Amino acid sequence: MADSDVQGSVRGDMAAVRAAFAQNFADGAEVGASFCATVDGEVVADLWGGHADAARTRPWERDTIVSVYSTTKTMAALTALLVADRGELDLFAPVARYWPEFAANGKDGVTVAQVLSHSSGLSGWREPMAPEDLYDWEKATASLAAQAPFWKPGTASGYHVVTQGFLIGEVVRRITGRSLGAVFREEIAEPFAADFHLGLPESEEPRVAEVVPAAETPPVGEATELRDNAAHNPPLDPAVINTRAWRAAGIGAAGGVGNARAVARVHAVLACGGTAGGRRYLSEATCRKALEVQVEGVDLILGIPVRFGLGFAVGGDYLPGPATLYWGGSGGSFAVIDLDARASYAYAMNQLGSPLGDLRAFGPMSAAWDAVAAGGPSDL
Repeated sequence: MADSDVQGSVRGDMAAVRAAFAQNFADGAEVGASFCATVDGEVVADLWGGHADAARTRPWERDTIVSVYSTTKTMAALTALLVADRGELDLFAPVARYWPEFAANGKDGVTVAQVLSHSSGLSGWREPMAPEDLYDWEKATASLAAQAPFWKPGTASGYHVVTQGFLIGEVVRRITGRSLGAVFREEIAEPFAADFHLGLPESEEPRVAEVVPAAETPPVGEATELRDNAAHNPPLDPAVINTRAWRAAGIGAAGGVGNARAVARVHAVLACGGTAGGRRYLSEATCRKALEVQVEGVDLILGIPVRFGLGFAVGGDYLPGPATLYWGGSGGSFAVIDLDARASYAYAMNQLGSPLGDLRAFGPMSAAWDAVAAGGPSDL
C-alpha cells in the first residue's frame, strides 16, 4: 500500500507516521488496520486502511471496528480506577471485602491491586472450561472464587489471560450493581464518544472486521502446565473470536471491540491527568497511581520480564518515557499512554501476528512519539 492509499490524516510534522503505517501493508504484514495518536486530548494522527475481511472484499472504513484481544484489559483497568477514584473501591483492600465468597481456599488476603497486576495467583481456571462457559458470568466467577491460587499471591506476576476481566468485573459489579460493560459504556465510552464496546450491540455487527488467523502461532516461552492452562483453558482460536457470542459477552480481559481511534480517545483521559473535553473524570493522583509498580520480574505465564502497575505494564526501554503505561493484545493490537507528554497512541488490526514480539505497531508509534517529543504544530 502506498502512502496515498492510506485513509485519514496526520499532523503536519507526522508524515513519517503515515509512511510507517503504509509500510506494514507494503510488507504484506497487514490485511486491515487503524492507528491513532492524541496530544492534550486532541487527535494528531488518525489513519486506517486495507480490508475488513480475509478475502479482501470489504474495505476497512473509518468506522470499522475489530476485536482487540487483551488491549481490552486497559479498558477494564480504567473502569476500576474510575470506581476507585470516587472512593467506592480501595485498590489495596482484599477482594473479599467486596466479594465475600472470594475468600475461599486461602484467598482472603488477595487484594484488588494484585488482580490488577496479574499477581493474584489466578492466571486461569482449575476446572476445565469451554468457550461457552465464558458466556456464563455466574459460572466463570463462582469457579474463580472457589479455587485456590496457583502460586502465593503477590510474589510474582502470572499473566491473567482471560480471568482478569472476570475478577475485576465481579468486584465492579458487587460495588455498583452494574456489569463491567455497563459501567464502561455509561461512564467512559458514551461521555468520551468512544466507539469501544465491552459487549457489542447486535446493531453494530455489520461494522466488525473479521479476525484473520496468523500463518503460524509460535508458543509463548517454554511450555509449562501453568502456561498451557492460561492459554488453552478454554481454547480461544479466531473461530471463537469471530463469533457473535464472543463479541456480545463483554469479556473484560479480551472481548473488547473497537478501533485505534476509540482506544486512543479513551486513554487520553489518563494521559491528560484525568480530564477529557473540559471535564474531570479522575484525579491526577489516581492517574499517576497506575504507574506505581506492584510486581516486576519474569512473568510466570509470558516468560519475559514485565513491570506491572495497577492494570497496565509500566514504561520500558523501547517506550517514550518512564511515565508510560502500556499493554497490547495477542496478535498485534497495542496501546501506549505517556503521562508526561500527555499523549496516547493506539494500533488495532485484524491480521493476527505473533502473540509476543509483534512489532507492527511500533513503526507508526515510534514515528509519532518522536514527532511529539520534537514539539510539532498543533494542527492536523
